[in-house]
Amino acid sequence: KLGIIGTGTIGQEHMRVAQVLGRARVQGIFDPQPQSVAVALANFATLGGDAPVVYSSLEEACADSRVDAFMICTPNYTHLDVLKAVAGSGKPIFLEKPMATTLADAAATIDLARSYTAFIQIGLQYRYKAQYVEARQEVLARRTLGEVSMISMSEFRPPFLDKVGQWNKFNEFSGGTLVEKCCHYFDLMNIFADSRPTRVYASAAASGVFAALEADGRRSDIDDSALVIVEYESGCRASFALNMNCPDFNEELSIVGSEGRLVAHERFDPHHAQRAHCSLELELGERGASRKIELGYASAIEGSGHHGATYYEHAAFLDRIEGKAVEAATPEQGLWSMLVASAAQESSRSGQAVDIGDYAASNDLTRLL
Repeated sequence: KLGIIGTGTIGQEHMRVAQVLGRARVQGIFDPQPQSVAVALANFATLGGDAPVVYSSLEEACADSRVDAFMICTPNYTHLDVLKAVAGSGKPIFLEKPMATTLADAAATIDLARSYTAFIQIGLQYRYKAQYVEARQEVLARRTLGEVSMISMSEFRPPFLDKVGQWNKFNEFSGGTLVEKCCHYFDLMNIFADSRPTRVYASAAASGVFAALEADGRRSDIDDSALVIVEYESGCRASFALNMNCPDFNEELSIVGSEGRLVAHERFDPHHAQRAHCSLELELGERGASRKIELGYASAIEGSGHHGATYYEHAAFLDRIEGKAVEAATPEQGLWSMLVASAAQESSRSGQAVDIGDYAASNDLTRLL
C-alpha cells in the first residue's frame, strides 16, 4: 500500500503505474493544491481502482499505519523538507529526481539516508528506458565495445510542460534546467563511463523559449539550451546537448569503445499521438556482427508513463520492499548526477571548467564521496 505525496503530473503517473503494475495499490494521497488532488482523483477513477484516502495534511499522511511505503513526488525545492517529515514513518521511501535543488540539501539527504532504518530510492527512471537497458547489457555486461572512450548524449525536445505555479521555469525552485531535467542524462553518462567524473565544462543559455513567461511578477530565468563536456578518471570523455525549441522529442546516445560503436535512439512525436520509436545499433566492423534492432515494451506498459521506464522503476522499488536484490538509483548515485549537473551550471555561469574535486570540497561534499 503506497502513500503518494504530491499529485501533479509525475505523482499522477506513479498512481497510474501502480494500478497497471498491480503489485501495490494507492492507499492515500496528499497535496496542498486542491486542484491537483481533484484532477488526480478524476484521472485515477478512470483506471477502475478504489479511490484513495485524501489526507488533510502531510502529518496525517505520514501517520497512516496502513501505508507500507511512500513516494515523494512534490516540486524539487520541497524535497528535503518533505523527506524529513516522511522519514519519521521509518518506511521505505521513493524520492523523485532530482533529489534536491542545492548541493547542501543533497548532502543533508545523504546524511539522512545513511542513518535511515529503511531505504531511499531516487527516481532516475531513464535507467529503465528500453534502449538504455539494452545499451547497459552491451556495454557493461557483455563488454561488446571493449574499453569505452567517448560518450555522447542529446535531448532535443519541446519546452518544459506546465507545472503548478510554473515552478519548473525558475532556477530557485527547480535547481536549474541542468539539475531538474538533465540529471537523468548525467546519471546515465556516469553509468556508461563506469568511472568518476573529474572535470566539467558547459555553455548554457536562454534562447527565448520562455521569454514571455511570467509568474508572480517574475520572469522565467532557466536555460533552455546547453552543451556540456564531462571528463572522467578513466580518460573517457562525455558530452551532452540540450535544446528545448523542437517540435518533438528526440534522444540519442552514442558510445565509442575500442571494439566498436553503439547508437541508441528514441523519437516521440506527440503531434501525431504515436508511440515512441526506439532503436539500438551496434557497429563492430571487422570485430563482430553489426546489427540494428527496434526496441519497445508492451503497449500497456509503454503507455503508463515515460515509455515504460516508470513501470520497471516501480517494480524495482517493490522488489526491494520484498527483500530482493535490485539495481536501482541510490542516494549516492543521485548525488553524483547532481554534482555533475551543478558543476555544469557553475561552469556556464563562470565560463570556466570546474574541477569536480575542488567543487565538491568547496561544497563540503568530500566526506560523502
